Amino acid sequence: MPARAGVFLSALLLLTGTCWSAPDTARKDELRYLLEQDCGSCHGMTLRGGLGPALTPDALAEKPDEYLVHSILEGRPGTAMPPWKRFLSQEEAQWLVNSLRRQSQ
Repeated sequence: MPARAGVFLSALLLLTGTCWSAPDTARKDELRYLLEQDCGSCHGMTLRGGLGPALTPDALAEKPDEYLVHSILEGRPGTAMPPWKRFLSQEEAQWLVNSLRRQSQ
């Protein structure tokens, strides 16, 4: 799916109120590990920045969920941020965004 189509689909789901399903408990544990180890290796082990920018609630506050989900799934061209769409679903990327927004500051 082209990148623009993914962003459009995300926006459409939000506008229509369609709910996404959260990952099951085992997958949530895997996603937490991915966030701590894989994301943390570039964004800092405390997610306060490193090679990549900080992923704290304050740092993400002005960024729309659709932008963050798209960044996770498609990566950021011209940067070290790889696409994770081979390993994560749209719902899992949204769960990660929600988790990042809820983390303690």
